[in-house]
Amino acid sequence: MNNNLDILLVEDNPDDASLALRVLKKVVPRENIVWVNDGAEALDFMFAKRAYADRDPSIQPRLILLDLKLPKRMGVEVLEEIKANASTCEIPVVVLTSSKQEKDLAKCYKLGANSYVVKPIDFDQFTEAAKNISTYWLMVNQVP
Repeated sequence: MNNNLDILLVEDNPDDASLALRVLKKVVPRENIVWVNDGAEALDFMFAKRAYADRDPSIQPRLILLDLKLPKRMGVEVLEEIKANASTCEIPVVVLTSSKQEKDLAKCYKLGANSYVVKPIDFDQFTEAAKNISTYWLMVNQVP
């Protein structure tokens, strides 16, 4: 496993994931990005369980991009578990979702989301948003 894990992308839509990965690799090396496609796999990865039991749990992503509407475990459940755990609570989590619902926005911030971004439908806008998010959180923002 790579010792420089920059981004965990949690996205079930392969088209959205593919686009995000293309944009993100312009900011960080592709080998520093892990993509999982459901909420249960995201938690298994974060806490080194099941298929990821051999992963070193001390190597955590510097940023998590989290979709809300996921199979197996919803994004809010993933967010809640990550923010409730002392070993992962300080990792910035950016919710990147198609949901514009105020209740989703409020719940995510209440659970500790660091940012909430509605996915732009337009290709160019999505590309720019993903680039700006990763640049800010990985290169500008300071974390403990």
